[in-house]
Amino acid sequence: MNKSKSKQLIRILLLVGTIISLYFVPWPIVTAWIKPLPNTVQEQVNKATDYGFDGIIVYIDKAGMSPEFYTAGYKNRETKTPADPKSLFKIASVSKLYTAVAIAKLVNNGRLSLSKTLADYFPELIGRIENADKITIKMMVQHRSGIPNYIDTKNYWIAPKQNDKERLNLILDLPATANPDEKFEYSNTNYLLLSMLIEKVTGKSKFQYIKEEILDPLNLKNTFGSIQDVNLDDVMSGYYVGYENDLKTDNNGVMLATAEDLGKFIRALNNGSVFKNKKEQEIYSSIYQYGHTGLIPGYQTIAKYHKDIDTVVIQFTNTVDFEGYNWNLSEIMYSRIIKILEK
Repeated sequence: MNKSKSKQLIRILLLVGTIISLYFVPWPIVTAWIKPLPNTVQEQVNKATDYGFDGIIVYIDKAGMSPEFYTAGYKNRETKTPADPKSLFKIASVSKLYTAVAIAKLVNNGRLSLSKTLADYFPELIGRIENADKITIKMMVQHRSGIPNYIDTKNYWIAPKQNDKERLNLILDLPATANPDEKFEYSNTNYLLLSMLIEKVTGKSKFQYIKEEILDPLNLKNTFGSIQDVNLDDVMSGYYVGYENDLKTDNNGVMLATAEDLGKFIRALNNGSVFKNKKEQEIYSSIYQYGHTGLIPGYQTIAKYHKDIDTVVIQFTNTVDFEGYNWNLSEIMYSRIIKILEK
């Protein structure tokens, strides 16, 4: 093959490679990133439907100012009901913040010890959960236990379990995913067990303890323990891409809250007013984080405090797709809102 033909072949191969690579570019994400930043939060929120979300609620609490609410899209797409800032929303894993605060309070008053093991509190789990005698409560709070995540079991979301006992049974007798304290591995089973521990120690449901020790002192009246505890008409509908049914009636065993209630909690968590004293706050700081995200079918939550602008921003979006760019687009929406606020 002569030199000119070799060059031509190389050019063709490069062109083909470029065309193939363009096919794999996540264009929805790229497009969302590169578009000019709007001047206002409402303009950005209005783009929610362009991102593939049926509805969105954004709550902004700037220090020293009245809270602001922004919405777009639908609370219920079948009835074309507009998104309502006062709607209840399934906050999914954001509820772990409340659980971690509850653990810190119980440690502070001497009813729990972070250094004690899972086996100390649940001896019946010895031999059923690997390393139960080595996994400490602190490791569980920090997702360093190596206990398998029950939602990772086969087809979990096709037929979710209805209570904690059924969820726990999914991982009993399975091998550990890592040695205790070896590495961080997010596992919902940790917090399922912590919830059971709170109930064992207090003799109350976890949510009742959270209500008495966290919600009532902060006057948070629009936070609930279960979909069974609320009026369904008050709940924002949830959707999964390609699935037509409304998912709000599914009992996922997660808390619900309005954006405002959640925002007030995040503010109290970060300014320390959720804690009884400095020691309690120090215990919490040693074990968990001060903001969180949540994701279940139909519901995505981002709840964070931004110290540089002294602002709490809560974002609810009610359309989910585990297979696509859905979560990435939710994060892009949130990050662009933050950039607008920083301006």
